[in-house]
Amino acid sequence: MSQKLPDCISTYFTVSNGADDALLEQCFTGTAEVRDEGETHVGIPTIRAWRRNAQSKYQYTLEPLEFSRQDNSVLVVTRVSGNFPGSPANLQQRFQLAGDKIQVLEIQ
Repeated sequence: MSQKLPDCISTYFTVSNGADDALLEQCFTGTAEVRDEGETHVGIPTIRAWRRNAQSKYQYTLEPLEFSRQDNSVLVVTRVSGNFPGSPANLQQRFQLAGDKIQVLEIQ
């Protein structure tokens, strides 16, 4: 990618690929939401548990391929590789930002 992702989103991908998940506090607001697989996870402790569970279940890695930005929304096309049928797959991750942190992450 020729453009640079916002720092909070770059850090999210770093954590998703194995970095210390204590860094999630640098990515998300305290009231952030993650929407994935029909469920909504609210707050950093719940988001941390969601990420750990998904990582344990799928042993995945994420690679951002391209992104577009409109106001406070960033859409990232991501290649997800892991232990699941159809791997690797391209998913869309929509980030809604509040200042320099993620307020909502929706994975489609």
